Amino acid sequence: MFSFLKKDPSKVLNKQYEKLLEEAMLLQRKGDIKGYAAKTAEAEEVWKKLEELQQKKD
Repeated sequence: MFSFLKKDPSKVLNKQYEKLLEEAMLLQRKGDIKGYAAKTAEAEEVWKKLEELQQKKD
């Protein structure tokens, strides 16, 4: 009934992915390579979830 109020999960995941990549970039600029690697790994996991969601839609 109120489906128009629900957030699109793909948009939420995409926003989270972009935020993680930005945080990773900032860590890399500061010289924290371990932190950069960790954030990049988190971003990859979110990307996999996003791809799975896209495949389910199609």
